[in-house]
Amino acid sequence: MIQGNMNDDAIPGLPEEDSPLWTRVLKHSAILFSLLGVWEFLTAFGYADPLLFPRPSAIFSSFVPLYVTRGIVWEHLWVTMSTVLAGFVVGTLLGIFLAVLAGLSETIHRYMKPYVIILEATPRIAIGPLMLAWLGFGFGAKLAIVTLVCFFAPFINTLTAILSANPAQVELMRSLGASKWQTLTKTIVPDAMPMIMAGIRMAMASALGGALVAEFISSNTGMAVLLKNLAAMLNMSSAFATLLSLTVIGYILYAMMEGIERRVIFWQNDAGLRRVSAQRKLHWEARA
Repeated sequence: MIQGNMNDDAIPGLPEEDSPLWTRVLKHSAILFSLLGVWEFLTAFGYADPLLFPRPSAIFSSFVPLYVTRGIVWEHLWVTMSTVLAGFVVGTLLGIFLAVLAGLSETIHRYMKPYVIILEATPRIAIGPLMLAWLGFGFGAKLAIVTLVCFFAPFINTLTAILSANPAQVELMRSLGASKWQTLTKTIVPDAMPMIMAGIRMAMASALGGALVAEFISSNTGMAVLLKNLAAMLNMSSAFATLLSLTVIGYILYAMMEGIERRVIFWQNDAGLRRVSAQRKLHWEARA
């Protein structure tokens, strides 16, 4: 008999990470600052062209005019984030809604499937000029591109999860006289939530990239436009600072979705189970 504790979240074949958080942060910080130090050294002593590869100290100094003294980033950031959030919401809701319809109706599934496959096989960036011709410059074309980018992951994951529902549980609900809506909300959706949330998380991860592509094609404002203009002027330190800002924004959006996923699918982690159990205990104690 094999004994010992195993983390349920551990990946088979990889060593389990049991070091304290501060130790891991210290290790990664040491690696990061070492790489930045090497970059600073190579640029300062002429081993790399400072025009194309500015020193990290110059990049971090560029955040001050971008965000404080000149504040040129805020308008572009607002435009980009508006496009990201609007396209993510519309694309995700549309994908989940159509997936539920296709999952519950064999007829809709049969007729919708080939068109979704064709649309999925078409490169999204190639549709950009068509969106521009149809909707013109402005928010509409960008929204359409981001919506298209965010549509497929929630649609495919939701449809796959619904079609993979436990037939025994579905049959039990039918034998108890449950309606299709009750079967969907009480049995199918709870079992499908992990895959649905994974699709939503993938959509959020793709939304920022889709918005930047849309801005490159059909916009005169936005973070992509700012980055393009700074690079064209060879203001590379500010361009790198803008790129780093986009990286941080992307990480924050992904971390937010992970946090939401942990709260929605609370039964997949011990902390969530303890939190919900404590809330329900307080609820029942208040009613007693």
